[in-house]
Amino acid sequence: MNNFFSRVTENQNIVSDIQYQVTSIQHRVTSMNIHLVSLGCARNLVDSETMMGRLVQAGHCMTDDPAAAEVIIINTCSFIEPAINESIDTILTLAKYKTTGSCRRMIVTGCLPERFQEEIAGELAEIDTFLGTGAFDKIVEAVAIEKASQTCILPDPDVIGLVEDGVERIRNTPHMAYLKVAEGCDRRCTYCIIPRLRGKQKSRLKAHILTEAATLIQSGVKELVLVAQDTTAYGRDLGLESGLSGLLQDLSGLSQDIWIRVLYGHPNSIDTDAIRTIHEASNICSYFDIPIQHAAGAVLKRMGRHYSEKDLFDLFKTIRTLSPAACLRTTLIVGFPGETDTDFAALLRFVERVQFDHLGAFMYSDSEDLPSHKLFGHVSEGVAKKRFDTIMSRQTTISLENNRKYIGRTIRVLVDEMPEANVYIGRTAFQAPEVDGVTFIHAKELHVGSFTDVRITDALEYDLIGEA
Repeated sequence: MNNFFSRVTENQNIVSDIQYQVTSIQHRVTSMNIHLVSLGCARNLVDSETMMGRLVQAGHCMTDDPAAAEVIIINTCSFIEPAINESIDTILTLAKYKTTGSCRRMIVTGCLPERFQEEIAGELAEIDTFLGTGAFDKIVEAVAIEKASQTCILPDPDVIGLVEDGVERIRNTPHMAYLKVAEGCDRRCTYCIIPRLRGKQKSRLKAHILTEAATLIQSGVKELVLVAQDTTAYGRDLGLESGLSGLLQDLSGLSQDIWIRVLYGHPNSIDTDAIRTIHEASNICSYFDIPIQHAAGAVLKRMGRHYSEKDLFDLFKTIRTLSPAACLRTTLIVGFPGETDTDFAALLRFVERVQFDHLGAFMYSDSEDLPSHKLFGHVSEGVAKKRFDTIMSRQTTISLENNRKYIGRTIRVLVDEMPEANVYIGRTAFQAPEVDGVTFIHAKELHVGSFTDVRITDALEYDLIGEA
C-alpha cells in the first residue's frame, strides 16, 4: 500500500459513465441492515451522521454489528499518514465480513477516495463503491444499486456546492452535537491537503444553520459545537460583515439553556468582534481553539502561515484582555522541513510564555502530493519524535498547573456519562468533547445530558475531580 499512496492522480473525475437513476430507485428501495464506521475529525462525523439520516429516511436500518450488516460503509480520513493507515486497516478488517458475515456490498466514502482518486480502485478490490467528499448525497443510491463492477463517484467538491436537504442526522450523543457552518478552505498551507479534498470555503447560509440548530436544541441537545475547516472565517465568502460574530449572536438567542462552542479557528480570521461576542454571551463558552502550528518565523513562512510570533502573542494577549477567563487551546506541528534546533527552541519558549490551557501536537507527516514535500531540510523521524516528546512533556506540567487553580472552586459541568455507580464523567466549559480532558464527578444521582454544579477537589494533568 505504501507504493500506492506515494503518488496521486490529480484532476480525474470519473462520474461520466455512472448514471444513478434516482427517481426509479426511490420507488423500489429494499430495506437493508447497514453498518457505518466514521473515522477522522468532527467534520467527518457530521458527514457520517448526515449519511445515516438519509439512509434511515430511505427505509434502511443502522446496526452496530458489522457481522449482521448487508452493507458496510467506511467514511475515511486521509489528512496525515496515520489517518491513511487507520482507514486502510479498517477497510481490510471489515472486508472479512463479505465472507464471514452477511455483507453484500462495501462502500468507502470521504477523504481517502478523494485524495487518491481512481487509483484506489485497483488497490482495494474488496470495495464496490467509492464516494468522494462531493458525493455524500449519493449514499442512498450507492446502497440501493447492485453493480457487478466497481464504481467511483468523485465529483469536484467546488462544482456541486453545499447540499441542504433538511434530513435529520442520526447521532450517538443525544445531548451534544457538532454543527458544521462551512465546508472547504481558501488557505494554501504547504503541509495541508484539505483544500484539494474539500474545495474552497463555502459558508452555509445563516438561515440554514439556525434552522438546524433550533432542531437540535428541540431534540435535547445541550451543547452545540461549531466546526469548519476555518470556522472563524465563517461568512467571508458570502460577504457577511458580521461573519462569525453575527452568527454566534443569533445562535445564542435560540436558548439560554445550552452551551455554544467554537472549534478550528485561525489566527488570521478571528477578529475582536467575535472575541467580544464569545465573552459577553453567557451561553457561549469562552473557549478559543486556534491552531497556530508553529511560532518561529522561518517555519511559519515555509508553512504558508501568514503571521509572526509577535502577531500570535498579541492575539492571545488581546483574547485574555477582552475575556480574562478565556481558555486557550492550540495545535502544533514539530519536525517540519527546515525546522532547526533554534526554531524548535523558539516554539518551546512561546508555549511556555503563553501557557495554553490545552495543546495538541503532531509530528510532520510527509507525502509527495504536498507542496511541503519539495522543501529542503527534512527532519528525521527520530529528531521529530524527540521534539514532540519534549513539548508534550512541558505542556503536561503547564496543564497540571492550570488545572490546580480550579481546586476549591465550584464549576458548571455538562454530564456526559456514568461509567460506574456513583461516578459520572462530564466536561466544563473549558473542556471540549473528545480533544480535552474531562471532569470526574462523585455523586449519587445525576442525569446524563444535564448541567450540574461541581466542587473541584483535585486536579490531574488533564482531568479534574470533583463532587456534585
